[in-house]
Amino acid sequence: MRWTKEWAAALGLLALYAQASAQQPQGAAASGTDSAETAAAGSDELSAVTVTATRIAQPSFDVPASISSESIAPDALGVNAAESLGDVPGLLARDRQNYAQDEQISIRGFGARAPFNIAGIRIYMDGIPASQPDGQGDVSEFNLASAGHIEVLRGPFSALYGNSAGGVIQLFTADGSGPLHASATAVYGSFEQRRFSADALGGDSAFDYNVGVSQFGTAGSRGHSAAQRSSLGGKWGFQFANATHLTLVLNLFNAPEAQDPLGLTRAQFNASPQGTAPTAAQFNTRKSVDQSQLGVLYDIPIDEANTLSLMAYGGHRDVLQFQAIPVGTQLAPTSPGGVVSLGNGYGGVEPRWNYHSQLLDGPWDITAGLDYDVLDEHREGFNNFIGSTLGVEGALRRNEIDEVYDLDPYLQTQWGPIEHWTVLAGVRRSTVNVRSTALYTPPGGTNGSGTVGYGATSPVGGVLYQVSRDLNLYGSYGEGFETPTLDELAYRLNGSAGLDYSLRASLSRSFELGAKLRFEQGSSAQLALFRADSNNELVLESDTGGRSVYGNAGLTRHQGVEVSTDAHLLPRLSLQIAYTYLDARVQTAYYACSAVPCAKPNTLVAAGNYLPGLPEDDLYGQLQWRVTDRWDWLLTDTYESLVYANDADTAYAGAYDVLGIASDYTWQWQTGQLRAFARLDNLLNRRYAGSVIVNNTSAEYFEAGPGRAILVGLTYSMR
Repeated sequence: MRWTKEWAAALGLLALYAQASAQQPQGAAASGTDSAETAAAGSDELSAVTVTATRIAQPSFDVPASISSESIAPDALGVNAAESLGDVPGLLARDRQNYAQDEQISIRGFGARAPFNIAGIRIYMDGIPASQPDGQGDVSEFNLASAGHIEVLRGPFSALYGNSAGGVIQLFTADGSGPLHASATAVYGSFEQRRFSADALGGDSAFDYNVGVSQFGTAGSRGHSAAQRSSLGGKWGFQFANATHLTLVLNLFNAPEAQDPLGLTRAQFNASPQGTAPTAAQFNTRKSVDQSQLGVLYDIPIDEANTLSLMAYGGHRDVLQFQAIPVGTQLAPTSPGGVVSLGNGYGGVEPRWNYHSQLLDGPWDITAGLDYDVLDEHREGFNNFIGSTLGVEGALRRNEIDEVYDLDPYLQTQWGPIEHWTVLAGVRRSTVNVRSTALYTPPGGTNGSGTVGYGATSPVGGVLYQVSRDLNLYGSYGEGFETPTLDELAYRLNGSAGLDYSLRASLSRSFELGAKLRFEQGSSAQLALFRADSNNELVLESDTGGRSVYGNAGLTRHQGVEVSTDAHLLPRLSLQIAYTYLDARVQTAYYACSAVPCAKPNTLVAAGNYLPGLPEDDLYGQLQWRVTDRWDWLLTDTYESLVYANDADTAYAGAYDVLGIASDYTWQWQTGQLRAFARLDNLLNRRYAGSVIVNNTSAEYFEAGPGRAILVGLTYSMR
């Protein structure tokens, strides 16, 4: 690995600290402070109170982990979580302009190969899992109309969240308080994008609430990419005697028939980047999703030192997806067809105990809990043709019940700060079991029923040292665990029926060294050096028509540096920068498939190859000018270096640099306020591939980013 960039970043951070020290008034304290002082010092995001890293509310500045707390982007479409995550270093969030496949999100390289949904990263909403026990989740059901902020945890401490926790993303609904506060928003933009939403919140010491609804539609920036979405998010809090608190969280999400334009070959992309794959129109590729989920959180203070918490949730999710599988392929006796129907019932419970006391004159916290989650999936496959008519649900080709459950006890403890030091450690034992019961056996085929189990123990530990009131140094280590998801198990290399029980779980070891710095005027900076080595990493061996086949690699390594700054240059001018350098490479050569069916992997993936789907350099910059207290201007710049699209590193999407500009103005009245905004994205109308479909066997790798686009919106808030 080339460490030149890392050392340059470290020197830059130290230079900022030297500047801060020079500006500090003489006689100012240069020693560590207690938690209350730390929380009060500065107004930057490093002091934001977070819970995702430790499960205890405390300033992220005092935690030996890389964690960000992000507000919801106000001058945006308000549909995709990626809009609010651009300034998180180490996190890559791509809006694919394809609402049939959701966003592509990876953290330090984990999750980059997933062709749809999110794998390798744990997703939560208000402490309730949005990832299934097999490790697959998505952020499409996030209701941003009622959202307060999003927390992102990167690095070793993610392992405390169990299976597929290469990172953790958690959305929190805003808390209601005070008299009724209602707002309504209308947004309209290029490609017939439109979003209408409303939110109402309020409350008192006994009851609080927040309910938001949203309706979204678009014709799509590419052909055959129209979509609609509607969602409702609600949170109700009840305060009882003795500080006992009950919270109900409801989420409803519906996305009927989002069209899928599929990826393009290099020749197709060069000729018409906003075009549609011919097979997408031929088979009318599309996806429908309907989900409902209810969760309960119950907190019971036992005494001054002990608290019990109980989380329980349940839901149902239906998915119907039409793929572009050639008719000739579907005619094979063992083919599962070209239509996938999933009916998922899921739920879980998590009892947790928290203990707070003193140990050797320092605060001491212990958290112990048990996660139990279950998924019952009815998977059916059908032909996507009847006679000569394509893109319709035909004969049944697959029918099975797939069950997954996990049972994970965990224990973590934090001691300090004491004499400038804070120590955090924990361990989690993960057990994941998968059972498939075939209800259909293909003619001449075999019954695909079977079971497979995975297990791992994940220890983590970290130390933070307070150099001064405004500078913390830390180091951490953790061991992670990622099982194949049901979608990754769904297809075998040889095309036979049943789940692929040969896939193994991936185990990783992660290291991190970091520094957190803040200035009295509110500016801040953060640096993290990281490395993660993974054995048996799950790799995408082929992807054809939406049908993905997976395998295990040998040893892979993700290492690099993250740098972020939030600088107040002038009283009304601020600059945010987030930069990630990632060196993600194969360490041990392995074999993959170049086509399917594939009885045995036959293509060498050499040691030293760069992992596909990941840029080496990722840079985000945002310059904000507050002309007045009511009028803002925003200039953004996103740069991403080239991204390989296959394991052989022979196909790639070129680097791109995209500028955007936005402005908003607010009118104030006694009864409320009206806020208007306008933004122009891809200001220079760059032509680029915003995302790639890794290892697509048909070489349809490329998904175009949108051209120049305008977006305008109005929000009225009533007091």
